[in-house]
Amino acid sequence: MILLKHATVVNKDGMQQTDVLIDEGVIKLLAPNIEYPNAEVIDCDGKLVFPGFIDMHCHLSNHDRTREEGIESGGLAALAGGFTTVCCMPNTVPPIDNPALVGYVRAKSASIGNADVFPIGCVTLGQKGEELCEYGKMKQAGAIAVSDDGVPVARGAVMLNALKYAKTFNIPLLSHSEDESISAGGVVNDGDNATACGLRGIPRTAESAAVARNVLLAEEAGARIHICHVSTAESVDIIRAAKARGVRVTCETCPQYFAATDDEILSYNTNAKTNPPLREESDVEAIVEGIKDGTIDVIATDHAPHGYDEKNVEFDYASFGTVGLETAFSLAYTYLVLTDTIKPSDLCRLMSYEPSRILGLTDRGRIEQGARADIVIIDPDAEYSVDASEFKSKGKNSLFDGWRLNGKITQVIVKGELKQL
Repeated sequence: MILLKHATVVNKDGMQQTDVLIDEGVIKLLAPNIEYPNAEVIDCDGKLVFPGFIDMHCHLSNHDRTREEGIESGGLAALAGGFTTVCCMPNTVPPIDNPALVGYVRAKSASIGNADVFPIGCVTLGQKGEELCEYGKMKQAGAIAVSDDGVPVARGAVMLNALKYAKTFNIPLLSHSEDESISAGGVVNDGDNATACGLRGIPRTAESAAVARNVLLAEEAGARIHICHVSTAESVDIIRAAKARGVRVTCETCPQYFAATDDEILSYNTNAKTNPPLREESDVEAIVEGIKDGTIDVIATDHAPHGYDEKNVEFDYASFGTVGLETAFSLAYTYLVLTDTIKPSDLCRLMSYEPSRILGLTDRGRIEQGARADIVIIDPDAEYSVDASEFKSKGKNSLFDGWRLNGKITQVIVKGELKQL
């Protein structure tokens, strides 16, 4: 048993002062002045108590080799960032395109016991964009969604069939919306900074045109679609309009798209090389507005760990991506809550409740009686400097290394068990 005393509990609908009693992995009681002599007491005075965060979009290896971010190290990084559930994308070696690999990831996660790791299955076999995977069997084995992340489905007919097939099994399809015939060869956002650096740009239409196509295909199929890592103002406008006419579309963005601009590339910092690329200030403003008005449903990480030699090369040859699990909450709290852009309850909606709803994880994403006891305790007044060398993640390639942030994770509980951070 664990008893949280003097807690400021944050749910999507607001905050309340209460004690929280946890027993047998679930929340047993929320009430003031609970006394239970056999419980381990955690004093939460001055702390914010959120439902455990759920990352819909991270990258982990099928292996736990020395240099690769596997389920064990990724799970530790997740806990350090307050994430009690993470969903790993299927662009692994080999790709997660069959029930056996799905089952392996779920079993490995259960045996390790860090954050709860759910695999996302491929849209097509081998991510080749041709033959659809067996979504029903993958879902039965434990897949939480299907996605083309890493290798977008180029052919519209295949994507349309995938959406219809996913609808049959009521499994979400998470779309990396990129037209690679437009973005091919680009490494940064196509704009003045790309020109100044002599780097080949990725036009914003590489994303927005693909978003428009995929939203229209979902509308045609009457199916759900979730758009990954939205980064442009045009994409936000397309999704907002689609929602207004009833399309079953949800979307996510990542901290790098509301906390940073492509000014970060001016020093040729390869940790600023992401896909989609960092955009301009007008895009950041549009992303923030999309978060405020509910167009953007989720903040995910797109956690992409890379080794030193994959980033410490010329910009053109560096791998895309930045690690994000251990900084996502603090970035959102610093750049969205402390700026009075959103409330803590909105952040709960973006990082806990909506991911649980979209993914069908109905036992988590909220702090209420009977819910699974996945909880993160935060010191909102703590200010710290990001030091990537101290990350639990094997990837130290953080765009935010050295940044000053507010809001520090102090304790994490997963299914009623207090974890060591």
